[in-house]
Parts: sequence; structure tokens; C-alpha cells
Amino acid sequence: MRAILAAIALATAVHADETATTETPWIDRILRAHEALEWSDVVVRHDWRLQHRPEDDRCRILDPGDHSIREGTPDDCRREFAAMEAAGTIPSIAGPTVIVLHGLGESRDSMKPLAAHLRRTLEATVMLVGYASTAADLEAHGRSLDLVIRSLPSDAPISFVGHSLGNLVVRRWMSLAAGETLARVDRMVMLGPPNQGSALARQIGGVAFLSALAHGAARDLVVDWDRVEPHLAQPACPFGIVAGGRGDDNGFSSMLEGDDDAVVRVEETHLAGAGDFLLVPVHHAGMLRDQRVQRATESFLKTGQFGSTTPEAAP
Repeated sequence: MRAILAAIALATAVHADETATTETPWIDRILRAHEALEWSDVVVRHDWRLQHRPEDDRCRILDPGDHSIREGTPDDCRREFAAMEAAGTIPSIAGPTVIVLHGLGESRDSMKPLAAHLRRTLEATVMLVGYASTAADLEAHGRSLDLVIRSLPSDAPISFVGHSLGNLVVRRWMSLAAGETLARVDRMVMLGPPNQGSALARQIGGVAFLSALAHGAARDLVVDWDRVEPHLAQPACPFGIVAGGRGDDNGFSSMLEGDDDAVVRVEETHLAGAGDFLLVPVHHAGMLRDQRVQRATESFLKTGQFGSTTPEAAP
């Protein structure tokens, strides 16, 4: 069932994004998306990661090439990970950290174009963090993110870049985190966030058999939004919002009312307290490869404002 959901999510993203890359074979993208629905990161060091599988409590260690080099119990994998870090096999982290989170039904791969830009332009460690979006709910993902953050040096600032549902994971973590941890958060950039829920998800929820297929965080959006929304914190740190849309009353999708990026309506991205807002004529999935969005994200993390953006979109 999760494989079906992964394929649906991938097909939706590709259809919505006319500039979708053809470098990765489509079957590989589906397999990666399927695996992304099963494993959540709990410790990340650059591109090394310790992951937990919510379904059966298994853990594994992945190297920077995403090869599993150890599977076992949480205690076994934690001991192995700590030993490898102590031996210098896994590099340690120091200084500011930017945590980058993907959206529903996606894998960390979807964030690589943006992360590559940030790694070139920021004096910070940029970490891609994955979570099993349909295998567990937003609260569980918030607690997994908490484990990632607790494993980082306690004296360094943290910033976030989230795409779509990834922003809600961060907001759920913020509602769970201790005050001293929240004080470390520097800035946050929200890309296509469904901060006010999702009309598209509500449409899916109105179809009985599609609603029954929704699990984990997908169910939080499709069925349980009224219960979930009160537990999403408004960021206390400076945050900016990037929305995709045409800048008119039609948007990219005829299925949605008003302006939209083919998945999230512009109105749904809004959240009180935002320090800056940027509308870019780009589809929901395409914004991660768009140079205007990449430069705006870089600018906000550096200055707290989006600033000017390049007029050209990435191919």
C-alpha cells in the first residue's frame, strides 16, 4: 500500500513540475520514494545517518552513498555509530547547522539541488534529514527530529529549510521542544508550506477509498487536520515563506480555487508572524530546483530577508 502511495506522490510531483529532471530513471525514483516512506533519521552527521524504521523498530546505518552498512537493534546501531564517529570514520559536526526536510511521499533526494546550492554558499553544515512520512504521524516525526537535534553540539545555532509537509514536521517539533533548545533556532525558510491545511488533501479525504489509504502524516492532512493543527507551533524565530503561483486568481491547477502551485494554494502557505513572503511562478516540486528560490533561501538564512532573486529558473 505504501508503494502505491509513493508512486502516486511521485507521479503527482512529476505531473505538476514541467521541468522535472530526467537524469534519474523513473523506476529508481519510485524505489527511493518507497524506501523513504519506511525509514526516519534519528542521528545525522553530514551524509552519514542512523535511521529507525517505525514499523518494526529496526535500525540501520547508512554511509554517504546511502548503502546500509549495519542493521540491528537501536542499541547495537547506536553503539556502532558512536564507535565509528570516535574513530574518525564518521566526521563530527561543529558550528551552525542548517537542517533541510523534504515533503510528503518524497525522499531526501528531492532536496539535493537546494542543499547543493546552500552548501556552496553558506558557512554552515547543511544536513538533509529524512522521515518516513506515511509510516508515522506528525508527532512521531517531530520526536524523530528531536533526536536528530539532541545529537548535535548543544552550543551551535540551528536553522531550518522545509518543503511542503517538512515545515509541519518542524512546527510539530517546536511544540514539543524545550525552551533552551528553541532558543538555539536562528531562522527558518518555508517552501510551499500547507500552514493552513490543504484543500487538495480535503478533496482526497472526501473520496472514501482514497481517505482509507491515507496513513501517518498523510492522514494528518487528509482526515485529522482539525485535531493536528492546534499542536503546530508558530515559529518564535524569524521565518520567511516562499509560495509558488501565477500571481492571479487561477494558479497552476484547475482543481484548486485561487492562486496555487498545483499542490498548495497560496493562501494556505500564510502564517502570522512571517518576516518575509515571496511568490515565485513555479510548481510545487519545481521550486527546489529553481535558482530564484535557491537564492532567496540563501539570502533569508544569511540576512532574514529574501532580497532580490535571479530572473532565470534552473533547468
